[in-house]
Amino acid sequence: MIDIKSMTLEEITEALREMGEPAFRGKQVFTWLHRGAASFDEMTNLSKALREKLAEAFFITCPQVACKQVSRLDGTVKYLWKLGDGNCIETVLMHYHHGNTVCISSQVGCRMGCAFCASTIGGKVRNLTASEMLDQVMFTQLDSGEAVSNIVLMGIGEPLDNLDTVLRFLELVNHPEGLNIGMRHISLSTCGLIPGIRRLGELGLQLTLSVSLHAPDSETRSKIMPVNRAYDVEELFGACRWYFQKTGRRISFEYAMIDGVNDHDWQADLIAKNVRGMPAHVNLIPLNDVRESPWKPSRRLSAFQERLESHGLTATVRRSLGGDIDAACGQLRKRAAEAKEGRHL
Repeated sequence: MIDIKSMTLEEITEALREMGEPAFRGKQVFTWLHRGAASFDEMTNLSKALREKLAEAFFITCPQVACKQVSRLDGTVKYLWKLGDGNCIETVLMHYHHGNTVCISSQVGCRMGCAFCASTIGGKVRNLTASEMLDQVMFTQLDSGEAVSNIVLMGIGEPLDNLDTVLRFLELVNHPEGLNIGMRHISLSTCGLIPGIRRLGELGLQLTLSVSLHAPDSETRSKIMPVNRAYDVEELFGACRWYFQKTGRRISFEYAMIDGVNDHDWQADLIAKNVRGMPAHVNLIPLNDVRESPWKPSRRLSAFQERLESHGLTATVRRSLGGDIDAACGQLRKRAAEAKEGRHL
């Protein structure tokens, strides 16, 4: 059977045409899917005969809420979704003055191996489908009753390691007959897969590229981010300069502050040196204290920010949300897996 929600409007219309249906049926089905219909029986403006034919040829993804945590501090909502094959992924709904943002996953697990991240514990299981990515946005809206205006692909997984599917998801979520969330309201985060960055640049999408930098020197970055051994940080900075020249879009550099590892003044100076000549924003992230990781939150966050700003760089400290829940990527999924195995944190 075929995953119909991962299909474009044109693909659905063509499939229905082959069933002998008029073109407008494609739009009807597409609209139902993007409203969150969980079965073809819900599509009441289609004939019973057509609904039965669709059910024989296609399936509709519909995740189940395995766990839901709501922060008493700021209302942040963390979802653990159970997928059709039993795997679980995470989604976070965050509230800002400019609207609601949903942080979605792109893979079940992650193979990038960043030392300070809970998402990579246990490695990558599989890529998500476009429908499973879309479902995170759609069913978060339906469950919470709150409209989502912004999307960040910063959850579990490396988006550029699943790029073909991510591009299909972007096409679907951007469609005017669907959720219609514009590219300028979408951010994509990568640990630095340069071929993917160049492909995005060639496409000229108007999304925001966020690069998980976390260290400006190769020695430090290779210790905490294995991807640096394949794509060195100097090459990464070069790709970022090329991306800006190609798209004109400002790049955001994510930087998790790790005590005694990447929080020295000379490293702030090196960041400034390497981003000179392109508009860039450095987003300093208070490190989440992952039990299995030896890395601890930096005590020099303010001093590091001031050092960056002394070079004329825009540097902000990410607002910490969901401090009383498992809001960091991978934590809730890991906790659920351990509970299933009979272990406790």
